[in-house]
Amino acid sequence: MLKRISLLLMVFVQTLFHAQKKTLDHNDYKIWNTIKNEAIAPDGSHTLYSLERGEKDHFFKVQDAKGNFILEYDRGQKGQFMYDSKYAVFTIKAWKDSVMAMKKRKVKKDKLPKDSLGIFNLKTKSLVKIGPIKSYKIPDKWSGTVAYQLEDIKKEEKEEGKDSVTEPKKKKDKPKKVGKKNGYHLVVLNLETQQKDTVKFVTDYLFAKKGKWLAYASTGATKDSDAGVFVHNLKTGETKTLHQSPKAKYFKLGFSESGKNLGFIVDADTTKVQVRPNELYLWQEGNQVAQKLMDNTRTPSNYVVSKYGKVHFSEDESKLYFGLARPPIAKDTSLLDEEIVNVEVWTYDEPKLYTVQELQLKNDSIRSFVTAFDLNTKKMVPIADETHMDTELGDKGNANRALVRTSMPYELASQWTARRYYDYKVVNTATGKTQQEFKKVPRMELSPKANYGYGYSRVDSTWFTYNLSSGKHTLLTKDQVFYSEENDYPNYPFPYGMAGWTKEDKHLLIYDRYDIWKIHPETGAKVKLTNGRTSKTVYRYLDLDEEEEAIDFTQPLLLSTFNELTKDGGYATYNPKANRVTPLISGPYSYSEPQKALLANTLIFTRQSFGEFPDLRISDLNFKKPIKLSNANPQQKDYNWGTIELMDWISLDGKKLQGLLVKPENFDPAKKYPLLVNFYEKSSDRIHRHRHPRAERSSLNYSFYTSRGYVIFNPDVEYRIGYPGESAYNCVIPGVTSLAEKGYIDKDNIGVQGHSWGGYQIAYLVTKTDIFKAAESGAPVPNMISAYGGIRWWTGLSRQFQYEHTQSRIGGTPWEYPARYVENSPIFNVDKINTPLLIMHNDADGHVPWYQGIEFFVSLRRLGKPSWFLNYNGEPHWPLKLQNRTDFSIRMAQFFDHYLKDEGKPSWMERGVPPLEKGIQQGYELLGDTDKD
Repeated sequence: MLKRISLLLMVFVQTLFHAQKKTLDHNDYKIWNTIKNEAIAPDGSHTLYSLERGEKDHFFKVQDAKGNFILEYDRGQKGQFMYDSKYAVFTIKAWKDSVMAMKKRKVKKDKLPKDSLGIFNLKTKSLVKIGPIKSYKIPDKWSGTVAYQLEDIKKEEKEEGKDSVTEPKKKKDKPKKVGKKNGYHLVVLNLETQQKDTVKFVTDYLFAKKGKWLAYASTGATKDSDAGVFVHNLKTGETKTLHQSPKAKYFKLGFSESGKNLGFIVDADTTKVQVRPNELYLWQEGNQVAQKLMDNTRTPSNYVVSKYGKVHFSEDESKLYFGLARPPIAKDTSLLDEEIVNVEVWTYDEPKLYTVQELQLKNDSIRSFVTAFDLNTKKMVPIADETHMDTELGDKGNANRALVRTSMPYELASQWTARRYYDYKVVNTATGKTQQEFKKVPRMELSPKANYGYGYSRVDSTWFTYNLSSGKHTLLTKDQVFYSEENDYPNYPFPYGMAGWTKEDKHLLIYDRYDIWKIHPETGAKVKLTNGRTSKTVYRYLDLDEEEEAIDFTQPLLLSTFNELTKDGGYATYNPKANRVTPLISGPYSYSEPQKALLANTLIFTRQSFGEFPDLRISDLNFKKPIKLSNANPQQKDYNWGTIELMDWISLDGKKLQGLLVKPENFDPAKKYPLLVNFYEKSSDRIHRHRHPRAERSSLNYSFYTSRGYVIFNPDVEYRIGYPGESAYNCVIPGVTSLAEKGYIDKDNIGVQGHSWGGYQIAYLVTKTDIFKAAESGAPVPNMISAYGGIRWWTGLSRQFQYEHTQSRIGGTPWEYPARYVENSPIFNVDKINTPLLIMHNDADGHVPWYQGIEFFVSLRRLGKPSWFLNYNGEPHWPLKLQNRTDFSIRMAQFFDHYLKDEGKPSWMERGVPPLEKGIQQGYELLGDTDKD
């Protein structure tokens, strides 16, 4: 009896505790933090990050390896550590509300608050604030110096009070204005001595990666002085003038790693018709000035030096790479607007659709072709050209071969096949001669040392290599399953990917569904490194070195783990010498890809679950005693949250399925809950994803809705080619009915929500069932026939491939399978819809033509079906602006609350928002009308 009383008392206390918790509301989005720009010091001694609150202001944090806070600074963000781990530098921005208030007062843009620079000494814990600044840079592999451009020189002088830049006093000097055209004053600060050197009107600047050099381009101190490129030796303090020319412009400054070589482009032309083509210059340590390497007298016929092509050196500094381009097409500036013909001419057999060409117009107009200049032989070596434009250099530019490719002969067919083939050439970077050619092959890349071309052939479902010396072609995984075992597209399967190559191109590490295999590039001989298939554990390699070109197989490899049965994540290590996998840490969480300190065996990572925010943690490589650093959202404990679990059921065609079931934290199985169904394709593997409260762009925010008393069901869908709509019905509906049978779901109050592909499936479902009392369908495709002929406006691509071979899964054209297109198109059964619908489709949608949403809505309107259409003007496939996402979140919640929780109808559902009130009155107020149309 006492035991029963104790149990009842415990239940009462827990119920009372949960009842006292807050319910999430839209205003709570503003107080939730996310972690941004986390970094670990090179020696592993400190970490930094910023908390972004409510997608507005940032709060900068620096902690030591034990978790102690060393610095907390409001409005700080985008921090970096110096290479010696002695300093942290970061940007300081104004409060967003302050900036907004100034904008409302019509304060001019140039009078708005500018960024400042924070420099924090980790040893003395002293902070220096400098500003306002335009930009700042620090060296990659050495320390002691920061360079920053001043946004407003007069304000900086006042704040610092010393080391200011004095304007010219001579009457003949004509002072220039600081700004985008003339550049900004550059300050070079020595962090140890605090000495400052200031250079005026700098347009570009950069540090060498390893050597203590700084290069910069300037427009000159006055209107009468020459522009130039300069290099400053930060060891000796010496500055050299490498090039000067009246009104010249300088582009693409590029150091070699050591800083002993610098390349740049000079545009000395003062006209707009390119009378003087660009010139390529090289400076080498020991020289007083830069040497001209290329101009129009030395380039191949009908080619000029490009000011857009990247200027960079091979790692061994034996070659300088730059870009050649065709001369720009001169426009006839004498024509009046009334004389210019504006017509688009589309032809049926062009490799690229006109819409694609139009979107690529800017890139095509500045396209350049990679060219080498051999610093030993002093010869220019063309590598790419107009037929083979895309270039991959081997071994960080050191290799004597490069791979160039073109897809142009196969572009037309890719419009409907969703596959591209390529023609390749292997070019000798010393002579420019073609060593080998490959026609109509899959996408191929170079191995790190450029001994092999390699890739995956979808048609053959196999990985392959080409020996670039012998030309030998090897199918590495022929007739073996290294491709997707669950492929349900009407297309050849994708691979699972690869970890990379081991050093000296000895082996490839390739993934199957679960394991990592070491494969010889010549013979295809294989060794399985892990044994995940037995336990359904997926092993994947984690690259802890950003600069790593190849995997060091003599050292332990860090792996991520994911169990398909339990959905647990974790880390493990693989010892190549012992050929053994050792688990390190695992659990019911999703673990991030760690970030390792450059010079220490310390790393930072996150773990997350539905109930646990991904706070930052620090650990050694064994994860023995990780320390939690951040506590981004302590307020979460005060809110009614939710729990998540896996649910199993059987589809109508006999398939075992899984899905996510999300319940309120104070769930009571004796109560009846409204149910929201939200799905796309498969989501059950993401059970441990944390969903913090925020204004989502196109979906339900799970924590928000469970806090407000909803149960959420996210079912996995398995597809049958040709019948995507029916497949969704066969999977989703039995899941919903089996859930309703559990007794705690209000069968009369079930809603459904989804976007894009999810929006299409919902549009289909409501033509087949009345089980849903309300539905939100975002960016849907109700008519597959008209959508087949549409354009994906973000890319300019035809939508044909999507229906024939990818997500829409029809498997052919409308003339091959007309019945499939009709059967899967909700528009032909729109008269059978009895579910009130909220539709969101924006007029700048680059994925799904927004006329699809209009077609759906006007058909529902024609039939008098309760429906509402939201179009966020100028927004793409989803609303991106915070105010629009918040608006959508409010309207969708009001829509479902009205239909599923008997709450009042908002004004916008009763009378819309007329154009006269657009942007003024939102219509959120409730009318208190519970009549459900």
